[in-house]
Amino acid sequence: MTMPDTSAIRALVQQHKRYDKMFAILGLLCLLVGLFTLLALLVDMGIRGVPRIDWGFFTEFPSRRAANAGILSAWVGSALVMLVTAAAAIPVGVAAGVYLEEYAGKNWFTDIIEINISNLAGVPSIVYGLLALGLFVYQFNLGQSILSAGLALALLILPVIIVATREAIRAIPSQIREGAYALGATRWQTVHDHILPYSTSGILTGVIIGMARAIGETAPIITIGALTFIAFLPPAPFSGNPPAGLFDWLFSPFTVMPIQMFNWTSRPEEAFQINAAAAGFVLVFMTLGMNGLAIWLRYRLRKNLKW
Repeated sequence: MTMPDTSAIRALVQQHKRYDKMFAILGLLCLLVGLFTLLALLVDMGIRGVPRIDWGFFTEFPSRRAANAGILSAWVGSALVMLVTAAAAIPVGVAAGVYLEEYAGKNWFTDIIEINISNLAGVPSIVYGLLALGLFVYQFNLGQSILSAGLALALLILPVIIVATREAIRAIPSQIREGAYALGATRWQTVHDHILPYSTSGILTGVIIGMARAIGETAPIITIGALTFIAFLPPAPFSGNPPAGLFDWLFSPFTVMPIQMFNWTSRPEEAFQINAAAAGFVLVFMTLGMNGLAIWLRYRLRKNLKW
């Protein structure tokens, strides 16, 4: 029996180690390019926009005079649309992911559903806008309202939440299910008391990604008819004469931060460009704040769970 050539094996191992180092350096360079690009954009927006940000910028409506223009209607509209989006997408997405992973049988029909869900995650956002225009605005007569916009963005992020929910559930050790069934728990008790609590942190990751994408989307919102200039807020519940209903704000016209920025950047005056930079800076921090809250919740949930 011939002995293996140890020198050749060492040379092969060293060659693979060099490839690993080259790949790690290449990945680091790509990461740095992305980070520096993002940092440059943030610094540019900060230099141009931060001096424009004051209390009046948040409490004033848009105006044809750049010095008097604010983002009140835009940030309120974005917050309300995100509220509708979260209320519609998160329960449906999580429930669909739990059903597909824990209840649905493994057959050709569920395989087709899984393939289509994965494909829907890559569909351009304008397609969802056209779908929402035909379905929610015209078919269901919801109008060009906050409700239509929220449902459109909910459809947009639904595949992301479903996929993230399934992956979070798959990451749970099978011993937890087996232990619950061995103690006499039903399938729903296992899902409710064990699967969902342990997978919540992973599900929140999908929600973070989806909501971060939704808050910056413009194409679906423009398609369903969001206004580019609006100088009023949706009616607050029980305000006005006669008093507004509890959910009247859902059917109000609206605008959002990306559309307000688009409106300002389309104007030639330098002052409006500065306003757009300030609004972009605020939008970035709204996204970071929303993500930070979700990351904190995920950390707290992981800390309180014991495997």
